[in-house]
Amino acid sequence: MHNENKGMALGVLGVCAFGLTLPATRVVVPYLDPIFIAAGRAVVAAFVAIILLFVFKQKTPTLKQFQQIAIIALGVVLGFPFLSSWAMQFVPASHGGVVLGLLPLATAAAGAVISHEKPSAAFWLVSVVGAGLVVLYALLQGSGSLHLADLALLGAILSAAIGYALGGKLSKDLGGWQVICWSLVFMLPFMIWPMIATAPETISDLPASVYFSFMYLALVSQLLAFFVWYKALSLGGIARVSQTQLLQPFITLMASVLFLGEVIDAQTMIFIVLVVCFVWLSKKMPIGNVGQS
Repeated sequence: MHNENKGMALGVLGVCAFGLTLPATRVVVPYLDPIFIAAGRAVVAAFVAIILLFVFKQKTPTLKQFQQIAIIALGVVLGFPFLSSWAMQFVPASHGGVVLGLLPLATAAAGAVISHEKPSAAFWLVSVVGAGLVVLYALLQGSGSLHLADLALLGAILSAAIGYALGGKLSKDLGGWQVICWSLVFMLPFMIWPMIATAPETISDLPASVYFSFMYLALVSQLLAFFVWYKALSLGGIARVSQTQLLQPFITLMASVLFLGEVIDAQTMIFIVLVVCFVWLSKKMPIGNVGQS
């Protein structure tokens, strides 16, 4: 129980850090190419990761662990940053926060598959209804059609969910901060050229808020937040700790209002409450181990 409580507390801390990712991305997208944002934050974080791995003399992961690291890296270093950065060009951060309300559900589902658990039919029913609410919201906001940004956000959710679940599992053997550091190191060779190719001609005239937001994305969203998040998942369990992600849409919405001046309409508030309710219901549905009768 002590580990579970500690995992939940660390999970809340990680979610608070992740909750500012979309607003911070929204700050920088008017000034920087989305590819540069995603690749640049990964490169900066990777160099810090190399220093940490060297200073603390971490052993190189095994081949099997590197295979898992590759999948994690594709999800949380490549997939989520690129897709969410691109989406933030077209929709408000508050809109993205509602769509990302599916993330805890997706993480729990991914954790169930990766951890060889067997979700009940009721779990999947509630999951489908919750997903339907998010699609309905996107349709209403898009005047009857899904914007490509919504599809990108759904892809970002899938990428993050797999990266979170597999990273949480691997953290039990490798360590939480080591997982994200090795994932960043793995992706570094693939990120340098996209960053250079899309770099702005000059950065001297950028507002201070852009510098601050970019460094937040690189050092917190892409690195430090994962230290506590993966540790939380390994201590408290993927399905249980993923419940803390219920807070993330609200943190994103509050940050969007405070830092970006976005206005949250009644429709958005209604849907975010409904989505969170269905995600909460999904946590009450039984999930048993495959081997259980």
